[in-house]
Amino acid sequence: MTTQTVRGRRRATGPASEYPVAEAVMTVRPRDAHRDARRRRSLFSQVTEFASASGVGQKAGIALAATGLVLTVTVPSTGPMVATSDTGNAAAAVAAQPEVSAAASAKIDFNRTTVATKGDPDGKLKQLLSAQSAGTITRAASTGSLGAPLEQMVTASPFGFRVSPITGGAGEFHRGQDYAAQCGTSVFAAASGTVTFSGWHPYGGGNRVVIDHGNGLETTYNHLSSSSVQVGQKVTRGEVIALSGTTGASTGCHLHFEVMVNGEVVDPLGWL
Repeated sequence: MTTQTVRGRRRATGPASEYPVAEAVMTVRPRDAHRDARRRRSLFSQVTEFASASGVGQKAGIALAATGLVLTVTVPSTGPMVATSDTGNAAAAVAAQPEVSAAASAKIDFNRTTVATKGDPDGKLKQLLSAQSAGTITRAASTGSLGAPLEQMVTASPFGFRVSPITGGAGEFHRGQDYAAQCGTSVFAAASGTVTFSGWHPYGGGNRVVIDHGNGLETTYNHLSSSSVQVGQKVTRGEVIALSGTTGASTGCHLHFEVMVNGEVVDPLGWL
């Protein structure tokens, strides 16, 4: 039963009912079997294990904010190394390579004697001579294929026409290159080959040695004081074959060096 107040509001005559009490609900999460073990491990151990498992680099700086201090830890990697490949870039690199092709009739020879390098000058010369006659080899290909016949190469008189140092007449054709050398200086074979002449040359060469290098290429060494090779002997590039001198039609100690192709003399500078 209610009563009317002056302002028209109703007021309850009985005691106010109690507010409903909400039922307390407690949700119990399942127990983590490893939680206690993790709590017992130190912070450092946890970070180390995490770094190892996540595959960080062999040396990774880990900054830890602990009790206001910064701790730097170097952790060696124990995780597996994973190789990755970028197939897109690899395919692009392969596609960028120029195509190399050869004719069906191309000859492929794996014989070492056909391989010419700076460390194998005889191989270069043999390749030139086996491929074609010496008379068809260009100067660009032949230059540098012969070795120096003297340790010091000082030109005294070049190849070609000159004034004769003996008669003084003009127009004499000089058949080789003259190199200044004291008598008794070692003379070397310009390349490997076979000695075809060793003796006295009756036409002004004095003591003379001739070496056949094959396919029409020969070298001659003139005005020698003595020689140490015989006809038929095999010699190698750089081997001492004689001593320089001034025998024959000579005005002083020097070496007259010739290069002959199919029996005709050519400028030695085209081969040295």
